[in-house]
Formats: sequence, structure tokens, C-alpha cells
Amino acid sequence: MKRTLVALATVTAVLGGIAGTFVPAMAESIIMVDGSSTVFPITEAVAEEFQKTHKGSRVTVGVSGTGGGFKKFCRGETDISDASRPILKKEMDLCKEAGIRYVELPVAFDALTVVVNPKNDWIKSMTVEELKKMWEPAAQGKVMKWSDINPKWPNHKIGLFGPGADSGTFDYFTDAINGKEKACRGDFTASEDDNVLVQGVSRDKYAIGYFGLAYYEENQGKLRSVPIINKGASKAVEPSLETVMAGTYLPLARPIFIYVAEKSMAKPEVKEFINFYLKNAPKLVKEVGYVPLSPAHYDLALKNFNGKKLGTGFGGKNEVGVRVDELLKRAAHL
Repeated sequence: MKRTLVALATVTAVLGGIAGTFVPAMAESIIMVDGSSTVFPITEAVAEEFQKTHKGSRVTVGVSGTGGGFKKFCRGETDISDASRPILKKEMDLCKEAGIRYVELPVAFDALTVVVNPKNDWIKSMTVEELKKMWEPAAQGKVMKWSDINPKWPNHKIGLFGPGADSGTFDYFTDAINGKEKACRGDFTASEDDNVLVQGVSRDKYAIGYFGLAYYEENQGKLRSVPIINKGASKAVEPSLETVMAGTYLPLARPIFIYVAEKSMAKPEVKEFINFYLKNAPKLVKEVGYVPLSPAHYDLALKNFNGKKLGTGFGGKNEVGVRVDELLKRAAHL
């Protein structure tokens, strides 16, 4: 049985604090995590299990989006940052200025899932080109109705729902579909809380949105996923554990990460938590609706962590279609 995803808005308010700062009473015994709403279900599941056997430690998991999480991480406010994309050059520079060094650890695969309302009876699949026509910057104020994309589709306004600009999912989707990170029309309902997007699409027959696979898996009764036809392909592919593992769900399959601060690695509870995370990830990742890496990948990630392989396997930018074994090898040579 999959774990029930809690209301992220509530978690963010409680754990992030009204002003976005943490004021723990016992800093040495608290592990501070913030960042991606996509990675949140995995880290929250690991935290719950970890605290059952480590009574002296408490793990708080906030949801500020990948970008918001890195802002806190690079200010030294958190031990671990959940990220649904790699750290960017500007974030690397912020961390460097603050003396924050880190280890980059892939923890799972995600399938960015395009969803529509179950009452939608005209969409059987969508091409990458159709998604681009819908979401690219040039679409703002021009592509407003379904019929603007395909004349066979309804002459009715499209309800667009997507992650906010601080989201790594937003960065990855815009890169994979529009060809450039953050290149997107601005006239859509944006939220860092994926539950808001779920509710928006589920209440509007003419709505469409996108977010991580776990949130679709948890809300299949309210939504329908859209099979995607990649550029140059002829067959539509559903987002699923099987298609991600087979490498056929392109270009919207991606690795997702946690980043651990070097200073925090000196804390015994953080080191125990990360070792616990990577050893238990195969079971818990699948349980919350994502695709686990292979045992060999988790072993290599654990080796990189315990060997303090600091830095990133990326060059400060996202890479669509990168394989986990490749980026782990890059990390091993840092």
C-alpha cells in the first residue's frame, strides 16, 4: 500500500516557519531537510522509518521547491536539500560564497506526468510538439483554446496548471519540452504544492497540468495520465515504473536527488540518516510511487557519500536524458 501524501502546504507552513527560517530547540539532534515537493514523499517516508529506530533523532522535511530549498541550503540553514534537478551554476556560486560544500546523491527516477481531467474525451495522447505549442513563451495570449492546438479539439479555453518557478520540475519540463529552462508562458496557475495542481485539474474538464509520478499514482481516481509521443517517435508511451526502467518514457523521465552539506556529514545522526536512506531507498521509493535505481547505483551512491566525493556530476545546468550510471561515475572522479 502506498503511503498517503500529506497536504504539503500544511507541512511547509509548520516545518518551514512563517518567515521561512528554522528555530530548532535542540539543533544537534535535529536533521533539517527542505526543497523539492517531488522528492518530498521519498524523504518523508525515509524519515518516518528512520525515526522509528533512532529515537534520539528528529527529521524535519520542508517543501520550498528545489530552488527555494537550495537558497536555504546555500545559506547553511539545512543539512540536506531535496532536488528534482541538479544544482545550477548560480546556486553553486551561492554555496561557494558561503563556504558550503556538498555531496550530490541520486535517489530515484521520476516520470514527469502530464495529466488531464477524467472527463476529457478528446485527448488520447500528446506529442512533444503539441506540448511545446501549449507551454512555450510564444503561446501566452495566443494559444488559449484547445482548438488552437488541434482544430479537432474543443473550442474551449484551456485550464493550465503547473509547478512554480522555484520548482525543479518546472525547470526540467521547460528544458525538455520548450528547449530552455524556465522558458514558459506565464499565464497559468502555478504552485509549489502539487496537491494544489491535483485539485485544479480534477475540478476542471478542460484543464491540463504536470507534476511527478507519485502524485498521479496517489490521485488516479481524480486524474488521467496522458501518454507522450517523443520527437521522431510514432508510439505514445505511458508514464510508469516499467517504461521508465525500460528507458522508453522520453523525454520526461529524470533522476531526482538529495544534496548533503559537508559540515552536516560530520554529525553522526546525519551520516546515519543518509546511510539508512540509501540502503532503504529501493523499497521506500517504490512504495511512494517512484522508480528505484538499481542496487548497484545505490551502492555506488553510498560509496560516493562515505568517500566524501564533493561536488556535482553536472556542469551547473540540467541535462535531459542523462543516465544515472554516467553521473555516478562522474561523481566518483570528482
